[in-house]
Amino acid sequence: MKHVIIGNGPAGVVAAEALRRHDPQADITLIGEEAEAPYSRMAIPYFLNGSIPDQGTHLRKAGDHYERHGIHLHQGRVVRVEPESQTVVFEDDSELGYDRLLVASGCYPVHPSLPGIDLPGVHTCWTLADARAIAARALPGSRVLQIGAGFIGCIIMEALCARGVKLTVVEMGDRMVPRMMTPKAGTMIRHWVEKKGVTVHVNAGVTQIVAKGEALVATLSDGATVEADVVICAAGVRPNVAFLAGSGIAVGHGVHVDEHMRTDVRNIFAAGDVTEASGFHTGERELNAIQPNAADQARVAAINMAGGEAHFQGALAINVLDTLGMISTSFGQWWGVEGGEAVEKVDEKNFRYLSLQFQDDILVGATSIGRTDHVGALRGLVQGRLRLGAWKDKLMQDPTQFMTAYISQTQKTS
Repeated sequence: MKHVIIGNGPAGVVAAEALRRHDPQADITLIGEEAEAPYSRMAIPYFLNGSIPDQGTHLRKAGDHYERHGIHLHQGRVVRVEPESQTVVFEDDSELGYDRLLVASGCYPVHPSLPGIDLPGVHTCWTLADARAIAARALPGSRVLQIGAGFIGCIIMEALCARGVKLTVVEMGDRMVPRMMTPKAGTMIRHWVEKKGVTVHVNAGVTQIVAKGEALVATLSDGATVEADVVICAAGVRPNVAFLAGSGIAVGHGVHVDEHMRTDVRNIFAAGDVTEASGFHTGERELNAIQPNAADQARVAAINMAGGEAHFQGALAINVLDTLGMISTSFGQWWGVEGGEAVEKVDEKNFRYLSLQFQDDILVGATSIGRTDHVGALRGLVQGRLRLGAWKDKLMQDPTQFMTAYISQTQKTS
């Protein structure tokens, strides 16, 4: 059996290793576009702040790991998939055949359509090459403008501050990390980073960037101008699906998959950030570009590609973020559900926050700031779909008792 995997990020690597375990005799090829060993994009900020070398970003540290596991690494950019001939076609017109194919091509960074976005000194921070280019310009005391304050943006911000730059962040939303945090929580994060010396503009976008000598000058939609030595675009990501055009594989915002991670072409599967998979609570297709889901989907896909039977339980939001030393988390439907109930406990002075979202007596979502104690219990309550009974009313009165509620509901005696 010949298995081909498009994408050598976490989903691709996990799938290749799982395939080797479940199909010891298989031919496995892992395709990546970059001239780098398979690495984690989540490790790039640690490379950028100098904590780790290039090799520290690698998903598997042993140089002979893939060879020992019989996984062939192939560098190339796939431009087309042809299901009828069971081949993938590369940019140089070469082809590679497969018996079963996994699309794990991940996402690509969004480039806002605005004048000056392609000027020298304007970068995304998506690849190791990007990080090297940024490191060459983002020196101590340098002026850096970052477009976007989402999850990825906040991780990059951490690395930039560690480099000692003078940082300005521009976010179009009304708060920081708007796709992860409630309005109150996102605003508290903003106040925290401002206290640490970062300038933040919310409800604002960059309308143009122009070169001024060696500097770059950005004009914001709120009328302000920001002068910078380097501009970093962290304006979000989108699934990398363009190469699937004409393949017959169903694509919405991402690749449509069923609970087996199979597309509507029977011998083609998909996993990771590229997928539009069933949501854990809603059962409806949704994008959920986080690494825990990518790894789960990859394992499920690999087992089924190898002839086994595995099911994906649904994409669940699981976010944990360190923003300049302040830990924030959100799980499940942290924004709440129609007809549900919610409780919010706020301590702005000490930067502590907790929000619980209920549907009947089930905790369906949670958000926290400034808590490192027992936050795993919040995930457990959400992911376990536990009926809380009388504990629901107790948590509405005092949400900080969630750990006691979790122990009570998971360690009942029969």
